[in-house]
Amino acid sequence: MIFQLAGAYTNAAKEISLNAPHDPTSVGAVLAQKARFDAPLALRSGATLPSYELAYETYGKLNAARSNAVLVCHALNASHHVAGFYEEEKSNLGWWDNLVGPGKPLDTSRFFVVGSNYLGSCFGSTGPASTNPATGKPWGADFPVVTVEDWVEAQARLADRLGIERFAAVMGGSLGAMQALQWTLSHPDRVRHSLVIAAAPKLSAQNIAFNEVARQAIMTDPDFHGGHYYEKGVVPARGLRIARMIGHITYLSNDAMMEKFGRVLRRGSLGFDFGTDFEIESYLRYQGEKFSSYFDANTYLRITKALDYFDPAADFGGDLAKALARARAAFLVVSFKSDWRFAPERSREIVRALLDNRRIVSYLEIDAPGGHDAFLLEDRRYHAALRAYFANIEL
Repeated sequence: MIFQLAGAYTNAAKEISLNAPHDPTSVGAVLAQKARFDAPLALRSGATLPSYELAYETYGKLNAARSNAVLVCHALNASHHVAGFYEEEKSNLGWWDNLVGPGKPLDTSRFFVVGSNYLGSCFGSTGPASTNPATGKPWGADFPVVTVEDWVEAQARLADRLGIERFAAVMGGSLGAMQALQWTLSHPDRVRHSLVIAAAPKLSAQNIAFNEVARQAIMTDPDFHGGHYYEKGVVPARGLRIARMIGHITYLSNDAMMEKFGRVLRRGSLGFDFGTDFEIESYLRYQGEKFSSYFDANTYLRITKALDYFDPAADFGGDLAKALARARAAFLVVSFKSDWRFAPERSREIVRALLDNRRIVSYLEIDAPGGHDAFLLEDRRYHAALRAYFANIEL
């Protein structure tokens, strides 16, 4: 089934929902958990992690048949904190809180939702800032490059630990969507539905170029120290700020930027200097400063490489249809017309390849101005479609 939605974009969709903690549609206070795995994990690079931890959260209850589990995979700078809030910091809502909760499109009164943090992250899972058991020091630059395939293997072990043999659905947006797609290839019998949102089957040269500029900003920062900045007691903050500013530009559409900032002058008139003349400049500097205060530079390098390396068709002579022949799941593929980083035509490549294999596919293309970040926003048409899709999943 292939269809498009257009029309007015609701005011509620302009910002990520900030539901109050008492909201009955919130999962409420949540606790982050960790699972430790002592069995070595062989990585696609040829390296091996001798042991590792995965941070995760769960919402709802696993039913007796263990058939209602949904895995949510996150994008580049998010984490396992998908929904709800932490008791000590109630303003810290999960990044997809507008989507996940009782009565929401992914209804936790019906589904058991698992949010898993990927390997190499800086939010609780084993990553570059973790202790290298071989040296007793942070891994730093010695932490191996990880891939989407590696993350899926680690998530599969987490599913085993939670007693989940088969997911009702695996879903994600952007980099998370790549994981949702890879699940259907690495473990085709362990996922019934795959929701691939704002994705691409592989990065374009332009996307790889953006990632490389961001990496160079970090690696040429004098405080980077070849990736071993932890022991120096410094952070390559300047590089991280620039990387975030570059990335953030690609997440927004021109229309969204113009609507929110236009050419509004911050100081009321031109300064004829190199300060912040325009509101958009101030916004980007703020985003960069905030990002550099909590995100790890070594993680950023590795996550952008994982994006660059993802290409299921690479081992099939570039033939995506052959690559996706292994998939057994039913699919919902969603794209946004204003998303120029992962444009709708990239999602259509996935849809065509799946249809070539006679897979069950629904495709939704939404005319919304949010750009790549639109998958995070509360568009009524987008949420209605997800709600309807989940409602039709038999448990």
